[in-house]
Amino acid sequence: MISSQEQFYQERSSHWDKVANKLEKWRGWSGYYQKRISQIYQFNIPPGQEVMEIGCGSGNLLASLNPSFGLGIDISEKMISRAQKLHPEINFQHSTALDKVASRKFDFIVLSDTINDLWDVQEMFESTHKMLKPDGRIILNFYSRLWEFPLRAATALNIAKPTLLQNWLTKEDTSNLLNLSGFEVIRHWEEVLLPLPIPILAPFCNKFLIRFWPFHLLAMTHFMVAKKKTEPDPSGNNGYSTSIVIPARNEEGNIKQAFERIQCIGKSTEIIFIEGNSSDNTGEEIDKQIKAHPHQKAVHLKQSGKGKGDAVRLGFSEAKGDVLMILDADLTMAPEDLPRFYAALTSGAGDFINGVRLVYPMEKQAMRFLNLLGNKAFTLIFSFLIGQPIKDTLCGTKVLWRRDYQKIADNRQYFGDFDPFGDYDLIFGATKLNLKIVDMPIRYRERTYGTTNIQRWKHGWLLLKMVIFAARRLKFI
Repeated sequence: MISSQEQFYQERSSHWDKVANKLEKWRGWSGYYQKRISQIYQFNIPPGQEVMEIGCGSGNLLASLNPSFGLGIDISEKMISRAQKLHPEINFQHSTALDKVASRKFDFIVLSDTINDLWDVQEMFESTHKMLKPDGRIILNFYSRLWEFPLRAATALNIAKPTLLQNWLTKEDTSNLLNLSGFEVIRHWEEVLLPLPIPILAPFCNKFLIRFWPFHLLAMTHFMVAKKKTEPDPSGNNGYSTSIVIPARNEEGNIKQAFERIQCIGKSTEIIFIEGNSSDNTGEEIDKQIKAHPHQKAVHLKQSGKGKGDAVRLGFSEAKGDVLMILDADLTMAPEDLPRFYAALTSGAGDFINGVRLVYPMEKQAMRFLNLLGNKAFTLIFSFLIGQPIKDTLCGTKVLWRRDYQKIADNRQYFGDFDPFGDYDLIFGATKLNLKIVDMPIRYRERTYGTTNIQRWKHGWLLLKMVIFAARRLKFI
């Protein structure tokens, strides 16, 4: 006697076998819908990754991702046969249970319109958890409950693929099931307002209008990106080396303090000073303090370009530590706070730890009023654009894993060399990689030496251009 679950999947397998037989002749709206879904997955998954898709159907989505190794799983033998013919470069396997799949781990696991058809969604999530690399991501999309009746009507009119009884899960249901299965949701958003290929109107609705309230509430599908919850490090988070990059232009009076106040963080700490175009004796002071502190591993690099962004990229390219940190040489953020950033990263609280100056009261002259007002305005705008809350985009202190920075650098061509500050190159790159961004409140102090390198109006205009840039490259894709 077969179980209810086995009967459930037998019915679905038979159903999708019949659908596979009709696909060569069938025409409907889902061609446009699937094309749009594929574009979104391509944005979120870089080419050359190891990707598994569960419920792969004909394999078109998986093939569009250009994986270095791709594995498609489906319960329909005829769908798998069709996929193998269409995409011989991809591996496909007929299976109703992941425990029968070859044991390897993946960078990404995709479930596109799949959880609507599962007997036990939590069981599936728990199985995928075992097959995902420690820093991998699970990305899924699933139909909104609001579209239950429109989809039934479309099926009846033969303009959508026929389907069986569905799980109509809310985003809260799905987030909870991911949490129960050992995952942490990084972000959630909605896609596809108009699933019909109507010129001009469809792109306007699906790439622009859907980003705003209340239109996103009417979307056809939810997207979610989640990662494994991080297990605590049994070594007490002291098993990682750290590199602290300090861009230093006209900061002669702060160099000695930096050496005296930076403590060893983790297994070992190196300090990388990047200096260039100074009008004072910053370079000479760095060399002097390196000789005066022989116990401290420190190097002095001279940048050939200009700007903090160029300095940070040079420093990170030479860094040897597992953990990369940026510390502004003005020391308006206390170096004594850096261990907090290290602890947040290595404990798994986040993948990208961003300093925030706007939580605690500031010292009187730490930030001018118009600068403060501008920071708060850009906070709201950039949080909307990147899909994660971020309270202070221009705080100089940012901390991330070197392995993640390398991925950002490898994918930098998507954004190009656009950022003189260096902050947005990292924030946008982290967003594109679906890293979890976590804010770290710090006390912001007055300078004790020198003057700020920020020019309010010139750099304010640059920030407005960043907003437009981010909107085009991250939000309205």
